[in-house]
Amino acid sequence: MNKKYAAALVFLTFLSLTYFSTEAQTKKKKEKKGEFYFSWGYNAEWYTHSNVHVTQAALGNDYTFKNISGRDHIGWDMGLLKIPLSIPQYNYRIGFLINKKKNLFFEINFDHTKFIMRDQDAHLTGKLNNRQVDTTIAFNEANGFFYYLNNGANFLLFNLVKRWPVYQSQNNKFKLDFLGKAGIGPVVPHVENMLFGVKNDPHFQVGGWNIGAEGALRATFYKTVYLEFCNKIDYARYSGLTINQGTIKHAFGTYELILNLGFTF
Repeated sequence: MNKKYAAALVFLTFLSLTYFSTEAQTKKKKEKKGEFYFSWGYNAEWYTHSNVHVTQAALGNDYTFKNISGRDHIGWDMGLLKIPLSIPQYNYRIGFLINKKKNLFFEINFDHTKFIMRDQDAHLTGKLNNRQVDTTIAFNEANGFFYYLNNGANFLLFNLVKRWPVYQSQNNKFKLDFLGKAGIGPVVPHVENMLFGVKNDPHFQVGGWNIGAEGALRATFYKTVYLEFCNKIDYARYSGLTINQGTIKHAFGTYELILNLGFTF
């Protein structure tokens, strides 16, 4: 093999390696291309019956309101253009792609939900003023009682999200996907109540944890704007909620209907 031929072969090999290396890097960059989405929407809730446990050691109280009924306060039925966007029961989602091949996302999922204990005849059992009781209380504000997580029962979840393509138009201007979501995170309630005529100091606090699962149908238009309809179940367990000279424990299940408007990039 003469020197010219050898030099040409080395040069061609170098070009080939450079080309394939560039191609590999280009493909790798394409594979690393990410996806990010953000949405804002509104929700409605239905709650399971639940127990509210009150502990006030300094007052000799350790009692439970049993099998109470709660409701939401949607707010958006009052007219969204008449009130600030953050007043009604709202929610937001922020997510980004973590595994393109498996269509997996990580999502920050927040629901500003509201829980209001209904006016009702509430069954109270336990220790009241250092005496054992088993009685019924007319639970309403006129009688000195209310219990609100009205500025938020506030579910925060860190979700793993799986996306399944359902339909895509030939021109790629419309796409329909189903998303399954599940996660766990803290609850950040706003605690406000009055018990036996004495109010607490209304406040926000980290007050426990919740776990939830969600199924969503997402319709994306022109690869960017989407509408998402969600059904969600959640279990929230509140503890250490600060009240007048004591604390409250409370746990309940929630079913939510959610409609979101979002953008994906």
